[in-house]
Amino acid sequence: MIKRNAPRHALLGLILAGTFITQPVFADEPAAQPLGSNLQSLKELDGKAPARRALNIQTWNTAEGAKVLFVESRELPMIDMRLIFAAGSSQDGNSPGIALLTNAMLNEGVKGKDVSAIAQGFEGLGAEFENGSYRDMAVASLRTLSAADKREPALKLFSEVVGKPTFPTDSLTRIKNQLIASFEYQKQNPGAIGSKELFKKLYGNHPYAHPSDGDAKSINAITLAQLKAFHAKGYAAGNAVIALVGDLSKEEAQAVAAQVSASLPKGPALAKVADPVEPKAGTTHIEFASNQTLLMLAQLGITRNDPDYAALTVGNSVLGGGGFGSRLMTEVREKRGLTYGVSSGFTAMQAAGPFMINLQTRAEMNENTLKLVQGIVQDFLANGPTQKELDDVKRELTGSFPLTAASNSAIVAQLGAIGFYDLPLTYLEDYMTAAQSVTVEQVKAAMSKHLSADKMVIVTVGPTVPQKELPAPTDKPTRQPAGVPEH
Repeated sequence: MIKRNAPRHALLGLILAGTFITQPVFADEPAAQPLGSNLQSLKELDGKAPARRALNIQTWNTAEGAKVLFVESRELPMIDMRLIFAAGSSQDGNSPGIALLTNAMLNEGVKGKDVSAIAQGFEGLGAEFENGSYRDMAVASLRTLSAADKREPALKLFSEVVGKPTFPTDSLTRIKNQLIASFEYQKQNPGAIGSKELFKKLYGNHPYAHPSDGDAKSINAITLAQLKAFHAKGYAAGNAVIALVGDLSKEEAQAVAAQVSASLPKGPALAKVADPVEPKAGTTHIEFASNQTLLMLAQLGITRNDPDYAALTVGNSVLGGGGFGSRLMTEVREKRGLTYGVSSGFTAMQAAGPFMINLQTRAEMNENTLKLVQGIVQDFLANGPTQKELDDVKRELTGSFPLTAASNSAIVAQLGAIGFYDLPLTYLEDYMTAAQSVTVEQVKAAMSKHLSADKMVIVTVGPTVPQKELPAPTDKPTRQPAGVPEH
C-alpha cells in the first residue's frame, strides 16, 4: 500500500528537517525482535546482552555510478529499497524550498499515469512507496513482495516515479498552495518561529540557514523548468545511494539496482556543502502572546563521521538525550516542575549539524530557567558524567542496540546512512564497541571539546512579563510541570 495522508499532513511531514540523533544511525521502523530469532526472556538473558543480528553488507557501484549496499534476508518474501540523494535543501541555492517541492512532486505523475493511478498501481501490487526531503538528503523508498510477478511491476513503477516524473502543472499549483497555507500555520507556532530564527542565527549565509520548505516568496517563484533542472542534477544516478534488503540473491539484487540506476538521470555526485562559520553567541527574543516561553539553545555540533560521535552521543544521553533520568530532565522538570519536557541532542550531518537544547517553561520564570539550564550545561562540561550515569546509559544502549537490525526496514535505514555518510561497513559494531568502552574522562573531553556553555546561540519565543524566582529543588515539587508544549 502507498501511504497517503491528507495533503496538509503529508506536506507537514515532508517539511520536517530531521530530529536529534542519539542512536548510531537512522532507524525508522524497529521491530520487537530480530528476524529469524525467537524472543528472549529476561531469565534467559541472565545479565547477558540480548542477541543481535550480524549483517553481511555487500557493496558495489552501478554502471551509472550509484553506490549500492545490500543485505540478503530470506526470512520474509519481501524486499525493502531506499534511494538516498544528496538533494536536500542544502542544495536549494537561490530557490529555497525547491528540493522539498521536487521531492513532493515525484509521485504526482509519470507518463500515462496521474497521482491516483500511481497510488492504485502500488496498492494493487501490495507495494508501499514513501518519500521525504531533509536538509542533507532527499529519499524515496519502496517495499514490495519479492515474488517476480509483484516485484517486477512494482520496480518498474518505482523507477518511473523516481527517475521520470512529469511534474503536472495542476499538482504543482496544488502543492504550492498547500505549502503557502502551512506558512500561515507556522506563524502561530512558537516552535516553527523559534526554529527558523535559530537556524538563521546559527548558520548565517550557510545553506543550512534557510528553512527546508522555503517561504511564500521563494515557493511562488519556482517554475516547472527549475523543478525539472533540479531533478536532473539532484536525482542523478551518480548522486544516489541505493540501500537494498530482502529476499534476493546477490545476482538478483544487482539486477534490481541496475534497473533502478539506469532509470535515473545521468550525472555525477553533487559537491558536498562547505563547513559553516562559527556564529556569534547571543540571545534573540521574539515577542509572542502565550502563557509559556520557548527556550532554544544551540551551537555548531559535528559531522556524521566525526571520530568523537560515540562519546558525544553517550555523553548527550546523560545530559539531556536520555529522557527521564537525564540531568536536564531531573533538574528542570523533576526537582522544580518548570517544564513538561526538556531535551538536548546532536544532529550530525554532512557539514557540522546543530547541537540543540529545547524546552518550554512558564513565561514568568523563563529567564531564571534559562540560567538554570546554562548552569547545568556548564557543570556537565566541567565535570562530565558520573560513573553510575555512564554505566546506566551503556546498559540502556546494550538493550536497545539489537533494534538497529531488528527488521528489514530498520536495516535498510542503517544501510542508507552508512552509504550516504561514507561510514565503514562495520560501522554498527564499531559504534557499539566504542560506546561501550568510552570512559568518564573521554566523555568529558569530547563534550568539552565540541561544546562551550558561553558560545550558545539562544532564541526565546514568548511574552515579556515580570520575572519570578525559581522554586527550590525538591524530590516532590509543589507545582506540577507546565502543560503539554504548544508546538
